[in-house]
Formats: sequence, structure tokens, C-alpha cells
Amino acid sequence: MSLTEARFHELIDDLQQNVEDVFEDSDLDVDLENSAGVLSVRFENGSQLILSRQEPLRQLWLAARSGGFHFDYDEAGGRWICDASGDSLGELLARVTLEQIGEELEFPEL
Repeated sequence: MSLTEARFHELIDDLQQNVEDVFEDSDLDVDLENSAGVLSVRFENGSQLILSRQEPLRQLWLAARSGGFHFDYDEAGGRWICDASGDSLGELLARVTLEQIGEELEFPEL
């Protein structure tokens, strides 16, 4: 069963808040901007991560220095899963954060 529009937005809103909380609770110097369904994370070194909702596809997209990743929500597992690699969003966020700024963060709720 596909996600309803309301459920999709609820999931993305919760996810973006969770990501913001992880970065805000870290000691990293980051700028966070959440506008029109797009969460931008700008690091001190000038690199950034962008999480955007793709409503027509009911997907979440992550743009990072290493490329773009598309995620579908797995209702059974309660996680966003990359449609190319099968990695969870939390795993990929941890990896791209390490690649971009050399810091290890955990995204346990994702």
C-alpha cells in the first residue's frame, strides 16, 4: 500500500526534525535551514547535505557531495531505504557526513 499524502508529510516532517536534532546536539558548526520541505545542512568547510521531499513519488531525496540518493519508505521496517543500495537513510547520512567533514555521527532513529 502506498503512503497517503498526509502520512508522507508526517513522516518527512518527523524525519527532518530528527536530523536537525542530531546535528544540533553535536558539537559541529553547522547551519540548518528548513524551508518548503527542503532541509539544508551547511558545514563549516562549505559542503552541504540537502534532504528534499518528492511528493509525487512519495520519496525522500538526499543530495551529498558523493551523489544523489532516493529513498522509499518501508512501512514494515519503519525506515527510509535507498532504492539503489538498500541502505537505510541513517546509514547513508552517517557515511556521507563522515566523507564530507570527517566526523562520525549516528542517526539511530532513521
